[in-house]
Amino acid sequence: MAAGIIIHISVGAEKRTEFFSEDRVSIGTDENCDLQIHSRQIAAEGTWLELENSDGVFRVTKFHSDLSLSINDKPIRRYIAITDGDVLQIESSDISFSFFSLAERRQLIKKNSERGHIAQFIEEAALEAAISPKRDDAKAFLREFTRELMREIGWTTKAIVLVLAVGFISGVLYLGFAVNGELQKSRRVSEQQSAIITKLEAQLGETNDQIGALDKTNKDIIKTVSLAQNLRVEYGNGVCLIVGVYDLVDRSTGRVLRYADPQAFRPSPYEPAPSEDPSPQNTPSAAGLTTEGTGSPVEYDFIGTGFHVGSGYIVTNRHVLQPWTEDDLVKTMMRDSNGRARLKRLVIYFPNVPQPFTLKVLQTSSREDVAVGSIDFKLLPAEVAALPLENDFEAATIGKTVVTMGYPSGPDRLLAMVDDDEAKSINTRFGNSRQNLVNFLAQSRKIVPLTTQGSITDLDSRRIVHDAKTAEGGSGAPLFGQTGKVIGVNFGVFTENTAANMAVPVRFALELLKRAGWKSAEELAALQTQIAAANTTASPTPAKVQ
Repeated sequence: MAAGIIIHISVGAEKRTEFFSEDRVSIGTDENCDLQIHSRQIAAEGTWLELENSDGVFRVTKFHSDLSLSINDKPIRRYIAITDGDVLQIESSDISFSFFSLAERRQLIKKNSERGHIAQFIEEAALEAAISPKRDDAKAFLREFTRELMREIGWTTKAIVLVLAVGFISGVLYLGFAVNGELQKSRRVSEQQSAIITKLEAQLGETNDQIGALDKTNKDIIKTVSLAQNLRVEYGNGVCLIVGVYDLVDRSTGRVLRYADPQAFRPSPYEPAPSEDPSPQNTPSAAGLTTEGTGSPVEYDFIGTGFHVGSGYIVTNRHVLQPWTEDDLVKTMMRDSNGRARLKRLVIYFPNVPQPFTLKVLQTSSREDVAVGSIDFKLLPAEVAALPLENDFEAATIGKTVVTMGYPSGPDRLLAMVDDDEAKSINTRFGNSRQNLVNFLAQSRKIVPLTTQGSITDLDSRRIVHDAKTAEGGSGAPLFGQTGKVIGVNFGVFTENTAANMAVPVRFALELLKRAGWKSAEELAALQTQIAAANTTASPTPAKVQ
């Protein structure tokens, strides 16, 4: 039977051995624990582990569920028995415990027999009697006395004595056999109970594993349900609204192209043509463009979405930064007039930041609809988040949850978020100028991305199809995966089928970013470490003044 337990504790280079004689031993950070441990490696507070002496065996009755505990390299479970030499380890730390039981031993008492003191005259008398010839007479006397005594005892007395002797011996034998039978029965019952306990321990272990699996499933469900909200809070201020203006100029002279008719003016390719007659003579291209006259210049403004990935780098779509490449009417006008598009203004707005930032185009993909730009990182506020990019390209699978954040419908959606009276007032003041309208919304801190959640419905090596709702203006928005990292860049919106919104896989954006000189947070940290090490090595040792 265990009279106590010896615990050998190892915390890094520090080692210590403690003995506990109590039937219940607790280990943890709480000051009420029998064995109190403080380590910066473990964030869990309270009782880590509790042992209890049951029928001479210490068993695990309680352990902290947030700690990854293992015993002899196997997951720990409740009511497991602790045996000599067992090693309990806390994963991801250098803390371990070794257990040894202290058995209760019987005290062996030995009585040393010493030779008693014999008086000298008795010893002499005994010697004389031993050598005296009368010793034969004494033996004869004793022999005769015994015979006489036996003759005097009756047969009845002898029979009674014999019966008593036989009964005593039989009783002793019966008790011996009975005790042996009870011991064997108790041993069998104990073995059955041990088997039942082992089976119950196995069932408890399975139940504990099932509870752990259910707990993990519940946590995953809770995480999925709150994914959009968490991403909006953490990365929403890193999603920017892109606003730009471009015009058409003569390819040879660089002069601004104008409509031949001074009354012909179409400010945006996203608005319908003034005439409902689709005949060629009513289109601006058919009417012709000129670099002379007082007609309105061919000028368009555009909007889109982008997101910051660190160090001032912005990821978006190619067609957001070069919208004329996707407009058939503008391409026809440029072909007929030997013109080309020219960016006049390209800025971005971040949520809760009133001033715009000039965006410089760095890289555009010729095959995929993705582009990379940059802003002056020194002017960027510290609260603008850098969105993490997913390196595990297997993270995008059909059925997984996705979240997108962007500016679908541009200023119209932003105005829909304010009161009707205020929206009418703003439209009245700035409705004719989208740039002034966006600038006013930025000053009023009303630029907020729209966050929607859906799931992946289809994918291939170049496309991710999902049903997270978006609209025009949402192009270039980040598509977050279930891991909380960006897995794609939205580029296509099908208004007739909400389950067919498409995104470019993020690996194509990573290729452009690397080409543009962008480095991930891990690469920047490694580079800073190398620079610090090089500076330390290059620093001269100061001379000692004698």
